[in-house]
Amino acid sequence: MNKRRSFLQQLGMLSAGFVVAPSLISCDSGNTTTAETAATSQEPTNGGAGGKSAANDVIKTVGLQLYTLREVLPNDVKGGIAKVAQAGYQDVETYGYSKQGGYWGLQPQAFKELLDDNGLISSSGHYDFGQYMTDGNTDAVKAYIEAGNTVGHTYITVPYLGEPVRSNAEDYKAIADKLNKAGEMCKEAGLKLAYHNHNFEFDKFGDTTGYEILLSETDQSLVSFEADLYWFVRAGKEPTAMFKQYPNRFVMWHVKDMDKNSPELNTEVGNGSINYNEIFDQAKVSGVDRVFVEQENFAANMDPYQSIGQSYRFVKNTLMA
Repeated sequence: MNKRRSFLQQLGMLSAGFVVAPSLISCDSGNTTTAETAATSQEPTNGGAGGKSAANDVIKTVGLQLYTLREVLPNDVKGGIAKVAQAGYQDVETYGYSKQGGYWGLQPQAFKELLDDNGLISSSGHYDFGQYMTDGNTDAVKAYIEAGNTVGHTYITVPYLGEPVRSNAEDYKAIADKLNKAGEMCKEAGLKLAYHNHNFEFDKFGDTTGYEILLSETDQSLVSFEADLYWFVRAGKEPTAMFKQYPNRFVMWHVKDMDKNSPELNTEVGNGSINYNEIFDQAKVSGVDRVFVEQENFAANMDPYQSIGQSYRFVKNTLMA
């Protein structure tokens, strides 16, 4: 995790005109604050009326954050995307795009054609906003909007904030201002902007947190939030309480489970300690309409494609049944 964090810090020095390796942007964090007490056992709960999951009425697609396959996808993007579709997914969330390198060597139109050939969409992509957050230069944002519209995104998503830009409450207010401006750019282009959390956003600054500042200082019509539920729990936050406190703000979820014995590790959805039955029961309050499975690491000898298939089946057949 620390290795990836250093990668992301390097990205803050790069603009969209430089090649950025796809493996450099995703959803992990080097922050090691734990909150195992926020994780609960995976006990089944009754979903909606008559046993039907409340999530089934509001969640449009079950997707995969492609960072999950960062060790295999760059070597065979076409074969990997085909296997994602075969596992049952309808949607993929990209990461690591650069203007020169595209998506794993495919320029946006070619990547869109690959998705089409496999019956997939990509409703969101994670893009490096490090330079923009540092100096406000919008060139990279414009490049992401162009690529996102070609691929067919609904959301351009900010995946991470480098440490130098988030050291105090005033920094977070400045970030919120930049998010609003980027959100306006996306809106003018027919897209939406979203922000993806880790757990560092929940560090306290007096009587508030960075995340509270972002939620309160951003315009709801311009900036949405992608709730990484694993990082909510690692930060000691109860996801359903967050949904009730900020209804309709969390339009996307990252669904990844917490290993029961090692909370800093992930496991297949349904095998860990996070009570996803309870969380999916509150989907309507959240405002979510799409979810992305993600897994940062695999058990020894676990085939990544077997893993993503197992997680998909649990989400679709248990959490949304």
